[in-house]
Amino acid sequence: MDGGGGPSLFPLHRCKTLHLVRHAQGIHNVDGDKNYKAYLRPEYFDAQLTQLGWQQVDNLRKHVHASGLSKRIDLVITSPLLRTVQTAVGVFGGEGYTDRTDVLPLMVANAGNSGRAAISSLNCPPILAVELCREHLGVHPCDKRRNISDYQFSFPAVDYSLIETDEDILWKADIRETKEEVASRGLKFMNWLWTRKEKEIAIVTHSGFLFHTLSSFGNDCHPLVKSEIGKHFGNCELRSMVIVDRSMIGSDESTTNYPGKIPPGLDLPSDAEDEKKLEK
Repeated sequence: MDGGGGPSLFPLHRCKTLHLVRHAQGIHNVDGDKNYKAYLRPEYFDAQLTQLGWQQVDNLRKHVHASGLSKRIDLVITSPLLRTVQTAVGVFGGEGYTDRTDVLPLMVANAGNSGRAAISSLNCPPILAVELCREHLGVHPCDKRRNISDYQFSFPAVDYSLIETDEDILWKADIRETKEEVASRGLKFMNWLWTRKEKEIAIVTHSGFLFHTLSSFGNDCHPLVKSEIGKHFGNCELRSMVIVDRSMIGSDESTTNYPGKIPPGLDLPSDAEDEKKLEK
């Protein structure tokens, strides 16, 4: 019953819930929305959030808590760029941080010239930085990241362990990733998610990455559903979706299935006799 002709049914343990978030407004978005060439300006290197962007973060945080999402999310994955990490810790992080020796803050005060107070790492899901979900690589300075050691100083409790190099060796000043390359990297990222045990994951990333990745999905759905999946994200927009492991990429076992027959007994189904008659 695929191809948009009706509902589909999948085992629950072969599904993950993803809460996809585009970062809040960055300083590059303000001029870039008016003139695309503004994205080439060197002063927008690894752009931070604007004050309006932080207001968007505060409003999404309120929604995440009011809707109960904050209690359901097992893991937050973020692009390592400054604007995405600021969004991730602002939306999904703990409350205000108070100095203590046994707990690191998610964000130190005024990280990225934010003018914001420090954010606690208590009572929130872990936040993991992943290179695969970065924005279009190359040419635009706003999409080049800083050294990981710089981020670690500003965001001490964010996990950067999966990033292999301190310097950004993926961004090239004269080569921009094609749309097809971004989509391919997005599919690689989606497949990588099946190596994770977490079932409900928030992903904080970028407009281009989301658009080109999601354009690969929904071809077996009604056109309106495909359009709903693939439309562009606004700043700090959140959309919740489910991905299904059709190809047995993951190896998770169900935590809710129950085998039955405990204790065992006769259980011949009532329609078994009808099946025997049909066979004759």
